[in-house]
Amino acid sequence: MGHRILQTLVRGFLRIVFSCRVEGSDNMPAEGGVIVALNHRSYWDVVFAGSFVRRPLRYMAKAGLFKNPIFGRLITALGAFPVQRGKGDIGAIKSALGILKSGNVLLIFPEGKRVLDGSREKAKPGVAMIASMAKVPVVPICISGKYKFRHRITFSIGAPIYFPDGAKRPGGEELQQMADRIMDAVYAMEVK
Repeated sequence: MGHRILQTLVRGFLRIVFSCRVEGSDNMPAEGGVIVALNHRSYWDVVFAGSFVRRPLRYMAKAGLFKNPIFGRLITALGAFPVQRGKGDIGAIKSALGILKSGNVLLIFPEGKRVLDGSREKAKPGVAMIASMAKVPVVPICISGKYKFRHRITFSIGAPIYFPDGAKRPGGEELQQMADRIMDAVYAMEVK
């Protein structure tokens, strides 16, 4: 089944289960490598992103999720690839860079994990490092609302963030500042 057909079916299902509103669809670049940076509160976040971002997404998922062969195949078919969290997984970084250099969309959760209580965690610098290495824009996206039947969910797509294309690679402190800027842009769109 083609990506567009599956996306349309899932989007229709989400609109039945939740009261969905999408803002800023025009902010998503139509082509070229781009990172989508999203707040992460639930496993539903990947489903929403895959349904409301009009381009196919690839994303990192913790390696443990691939241990179950059936679930591992399912999430792989949905664009996931494994990452060893907390270990500086070079293989996952190379995969991410390959996706972006091929002109595709990479979904990253800058906080590096689900934040279940609605609080805000500090962004990990990895999102900025990958954006800097691939020289691609970052599109901030914020999902607001509660994942409860017929509750309002707002999917806000912000303007792309472009980082300076300098000759030297940014250091740790600069990468953290870039990651913080991305998370600030995500949470600036939060609907209370």
